[in-house]
Amino acid sequence: MLKEVFASIQFGLKEVFTWHTMKYVLVSGFLVMALWVGIGLFVWEPLVKMSQWFIGFLPLNMILSDGAFMLSAFLWFLLSLLSTTFIYLFFGNFLMNKVAKERYTRFSLILLGVNTLFWGVIWWLNREMIHQEMASFLKTLPYTTVEEGLALLFAGYILYNGVVVTLLFVVNLLNRPLLTHLATRHYDEACLAHHSWGAFGYTLKDTLFFLGISLLLFPLLFVPFINVVVQIALWVWLSKDTIQYNTASLVFENPQEVLQKGKHKEIWLISTMAVLFNFIPFLNIFSPFFAEVTLFHYWKQLAKAS
Repeated sequence: MLKEVFASIQFGLKEVFTWHTMKYVLVSGFLVMALWVGIGLFVWEPLVKMSQWFIGFLPLNMILSDGAFMLSAFLWFLLSLLSTTFIYLFFGNFLMNKVAKERYTRFSLILLGVNTLFWGVIWWLNREMIHQEMASFLKTLPYTTVEEGLALLFAGYILYNGVVVTLLFVVNLLNRPLLTHLATRHYDEACLAHHSWGAFGYTLKDTLFFLGISLLLFPLLFVPFINVVVQIALWVWLSKDTIQYNTASLVFENPQEVLQKGKHKEIWLISTMAVLFNFIPFLNIFSPFFAEVTLFHYWKQLAKAS
């Protein structure tokens, strides 16, 4: 079924950047981000102090190593934004004349994604040299400065995960109108009744699991490269149950029966592809919607073949 999975991923990548889907993504995404910015303004100082308290349990070498990793990742993010900004500064008028108005937002997001991928490749090819330079720089700073800087980044990481979790709850409310439109347009049929309380139950259960395991694996989040693997696994576990139930319940009369048939590899693959959006700020708001559209298309292909 890998052929159907990759076809579904291709469908999801195309559909999530259409204007109809982007209306749901942008409105809900910016509202959720605004909510967490507001929360962050109220709880920032105690959140930073709590982060410092947690970081205080870590050995100095781990702090320096992860500080170097997070600083280099921040540099990658900054270069991605700056390169996109410079392209618009120098070629903005040309691009506006060449790109249709209704596709301009989609083009801008794809451009940001391409720049992020480009600098990500540069970072990966030079990761050891960059890490060593950053670590050497951090060693010249007082310990308290490094600890406070890392605490600021960790506090931001906590708020960022708040956005990721909240978007998952929001997508429970929006998936039926979004996917009903897709079903009508692409498959010429309506969606089945949606079991909304079941979806919220999965989201709540997995959110509690996500918070508990994140706390338990806290030290691993400060080990370069291992922290990326751990974070992907946590995000996948957080979202996969909600997304698969949300979409299967709109396609099959008995979604539980379908979910128990062992399509675990396919669901993990689609979920992993979706959570990679979370590593790119601003594009992270597309993650749950991309997962919903992709897995919905996969279930439709599966139902058609059976």
